[in-house]
Amino acid sequence: MENFTPYSALAGGALIGLAAALLMLFNGRIAGISGIIGNLLPPYQRSNVGWSLFFLGGLLLGALSSRLFDKNLTDIRIDMPLPVLLIAGLLVGYGTGLGGGCTSGHGVCGLARLSPRSAVATVVFMVVAGITVFIVRHLIGTGA
Repeated sequence: MENFTPYSALAGGALIGLAAALLMLFNGRIAGISGIIGNLLPPYQRSNVGWSLFFLGGLLLGALSSRLFDKNLTDIRIDMPLPVLLIAGLLVGYGTGLGGGCTSGHGVCGLARLSPRSAVATVVFMVVAGITVFIVRHLIGTGA
């Protein structure tokens, strides 16, 4: 593993946990990113649009501001062809619908609530992710 930065990883994890806890405390909502994005797609409820935009804006600002705090952060390079990325995105979207949530909803919030359903979903997500990386990088050979 290259460029492991335990302090920034710890700070990032703490901020994710804090954001999830604050969203639950003040809004009664689980911080599942696929569900929050779904709030912005038709048909949507007007009452969900404001806080969903605010939450997603915070995610984007957090990612952009990381350069201010981590001068060793390297440029992100994506080596996958665009069609592979598009197919992957569609499969992830389908999978989050099939699984009733994403890794943030199940893995962060669901596990914190000791949800057995979220524990199973998170294990399935991680196993499928590992198998997918192996297939793409070693059998198909399109990975870096």
